[in-house]
Amino acid sequence: MQKLISEIKKCTFCEPHLDLGAKPIVSFTENSKILLISQAPGRIAHEKNLAWNDASGKVLRKWLNISFDDFYNPDNFAILPLGFCYPGKGKTGDKPPRKECAPLWQHKVMQNFKNVKLKILIGGYSQNYYLPKFKKQNLTNKVQNYQQFLPEFFVLPHPSPRNRFWMQKNPWFEKNVIPELQERVASIIKTENSNI
Repeated sequence: MQKLISEIKKCTFCEPHLDLGAKPIVSFTENSKILLISQAPGRIAHEKNLAWNDASGKVLRKWLNISFDDFYNPDNFAILPLGFCYPGKGKTGDKPPRKECAPLWQHKVMQNFKNVKLKILIGGYSQNYYLPKFKKQNLTNKVQNYQQFLPEFFVLPHPSPRNRFWMQKNPWFEKNVIPELQERVASIIKTENSNI
């Protein structure tokens, strides 16, 4: 896995299309238990060279009910966005992840995991990539019916502060979905760590 991570970190395949150049940001080991699959690192992640160390990350860790240290332990959580590099600024937020990245790397990485218990699909891009049969379902519908994707996948909206209006319009999410997410995450992390 270290060889694969080293290979990823050297990747410059999309560099001509990236506003700030190539800087792949991933974190995983062959023992990662939970995969966090999102769209792409943001500008702050690019600058700090650390994914989810921003307002969105704080919300995500709250949803998961997990500490900062447990979150960044790659044996617990693999950070595996569809696009490994910051794609740049778009008109209404960040640009979409580069389309070349996921087909180039996702399968190569996935086949090396030995201990994955759950794949958390954060936002529409990751859900459309891993659940192509459900592309026509909007994100709200997918998240509301999250149980149809279990036990392999857990679908979530993006925890960005930009989505606060979605949260306000959909109070069932924090009331019904988040408790089950927390229960599943706690069960995986606690059970697996007690076996070490």
